[in-house]
Amino acid sequence: MLRTYLRITLPLAGMNFVNQAARGMMAVVGPVLAAQYALSASELGLLSSAAFASYCLWQLPLGILLDRWGPRMVQTLMGLTAAAGFALFAVSDGLTGFIVARLLIGVGIAAGLMALLKAHSVWFDRAQVAAATGIGMLIASSAGLLVTAPMEAALPALGWRGVFWCLTGLALAMSVWVFSCVRERGPQTKRPLSVELAVVRAIVSDRRFWRFTPMVSLMAIFSFAYQGLWAGPWLRDVAGLDSAGSARTLFLYTLGTMAGSMLSGQLASRLQARGRSAMLVPQVSIFLMMAVQVGFLMQPEPDWVVTFLWAVLPLVASASAPGYAAIAQLFPVEQTGRVSTAINTLVLGGAFALQSLIGWILDLWPRVAGGGWDRRGYAWAMGLSLALETIAVVWAWREGRQPSLTESQR
Repeated sequence: MLRTYLRITLPLAGMNFVNQAARGMMAVVGPVLAAQYALSASELGLLSSAAFASYCLWQLPLGILLDRWGPRMVQTLMGLTAAAGFALFAVSDGLTGFIVARLLIGVGIAAGLMALLKAHSVWFDRAQVAAATGIGMLIASSAGLLVTAPMEAALPALGWRGVFWCLTGLALAMSVWVFSCVRERGPQTKRPLSVELAVVRAIVSDRRFWRFTPMVSLMAIFSFAYQGLWAGPWLRDVAGLDSAGSARTLFLYTLGTMAGSMLSGQLASRLQARGRSAMLVPQVSIFLMMAVQVGFLMQPEPDWVVTFLWAVLPLVASASAPGYAAIAQLFPVEQTGRVSTAINTLVLGGAFALQSLIGWILDLWPRVAGGGWDRRGYAWAMGLSLALETIAVVWAWREGRQPSLTESQR
């Protein structure tokens, strides 16, 4: 098993490291760009979420490619695409260029978690998939350590352009690693494209797919929207932290993500080994996540409360990854890539919508002193997320009472 971790999990997690870095860096770099180019909240939200738009649109074709070609070739090509996007951002000098670069980056990082799930589904036993994926996500999530306090400290010396050149080199290096080490195993489908698309339609028409997908998706959507951009402005405008304080809190957020990825994956696998559903982990976690959001709605100011909330949030939000695995296991293993990317299409489309919508909500109030945004806008945005999660929980409970979703009929 150790050999499999080293040759499969580790290089694919390395590519997902690039994915996580690209998502999280805007929370630190975004305010710098907003100040230098006088971007509004809606423009900044559009810029950050552009990567999610292309990331989302590429998911369904990506699922077919993963099932046909396997993670090795797909991740190698995606890494080269991400490198091109980072390089374009580094040489751009305006909102249009930045958005085009972010769209390209979104395509390049699109296969991160999906490639891990696809590879693990064929290299590990069913009950080991969540644990192996948790280890991979632990490694990938460590990218957040790089793009918080260390990036904040490096910005004066490197500048934001230098940061993007470093990411260009990192993406190229990870592409070489994946191509050199990863091996394919198990069935890769080679059927006509029309047949592959019919399988995708069958997946997204299946009621089993839709029972938990909204709930699991919203856990990831909220995390993406805030870790990827709005956590930094929230910490500045609501908690009153300076840039160094915000970076330290985001550093703790990343530690929480790493711990949550490991713990939720291990717990889900142990439950499966004992004959229980891995979905129990995200089911419990979303209630804890909603409790944290109620804390955010109260807009606390004591530093220790702010730190506690932002540390606990990723710990529970990371349980979305076992949810992906549990939903994918409802379908044949040769469809894992398409099931996972179907879920991720909703996640990334939702992240694009939520990041943009938060910016639009914040712009409903005049800018405050210092160039930030009004606290009331943050409260309305947080309340919207909480309402959507409540609806998703009720939907999962209601669907669970439908006779067609009983275990005897699956």
